[in-house]
Amino acid sequence: MLETEMQAQPPATADEVRERTSEIVQTLPKRLRQCADYVLKHPEKIAVSTVADLAAGAGVQPSAVMRFCQVIGFSGFSEMQKLFRNDYAERWPDYATRLERLGDRNGQVAQLLLDFVGAGHKSLNLLAETIDFAALERAVVLLKAADTIHLVGLRRSFPVSSYLSYVFDKMRIPTVLHGAPGGLSSESAIRTGDVVVVITMAPYSEEAVQIARHAASIGVPVVGITDGTDSPIVGPPGETLWVREVDVGSFRALSATLSLATALAVAVGAERSR
Repeated sequence: MLETEMQAQPPATADEVRERTSEIVQTLPKRLRQCADYVLKHPEKIAVSTVADLAAGAGVQPSAVMRFCQVIGFSGFSEMQKLFRNDYAERWPDYATRLERLGDRNGQVAQLLLDFVGAGHKSLNLLAETIDFAALERAVVLLKAADTIHLVGLRRSFPVSSYLSYVFDKMRIPTVLHGAPGGLSSESAIRTGDVVVVITMAPYSEEAVQIARHAASIGVPVVGITDGTDSPIVGPPGETLWVREVDVGSFRALSATLSLATALAVAVGAERSR
């Protein structure tokens, strides 16, 4: 047994993980040292990657990543990832800080409106330039054939999922809107033949990610609407649609995301009406 496995308590913060890793990296066997080196060089990956992703990045088997987590003091990868996700979320500026970043614009509603309109234009142009139209078409095919469409978008993404629910309902397309009231995820409502639409942006909603992974684990396709290739909802089965919102003082409107979601819903409705 490695001496480092005798850690009494797991690290309490992401900084402690990095400190402990730095202390023991030279004492580790080759594969675990590769894991340690990767974690030290890419700590931002831990919050948004799967075990397989980290293993591929470090050039090791997933079992080596799990072993490394235990050596550091965790029961497994999910425990370490949760700590890094909490740290990642805390580093995203709170609303008081965001208001400070607005500087002279704070309180000047006309300038704020113009800035958000400008950011919306940039976001929409970026969407038009970068959207994978083939992936969008495949997403429409998946949703057209779904028995029930499950819509998952929490916190900032909830306006998108709720609007999709409204549009699909008006087109009489069966949907379930997941809002996690009372901390209930409604995962049990997802059945074979359904499709799950998950909307989540950095810092990613843990609840939304959990539902996406549950759906994938039972073979139900996931149509992900997200903002980066390292998003934790990326991967089969299903399709991923990328959208980025330009921010104003770390405030992000939903111009591009809502446009993408609306186009997706209307295309599905048109296909179902044929």
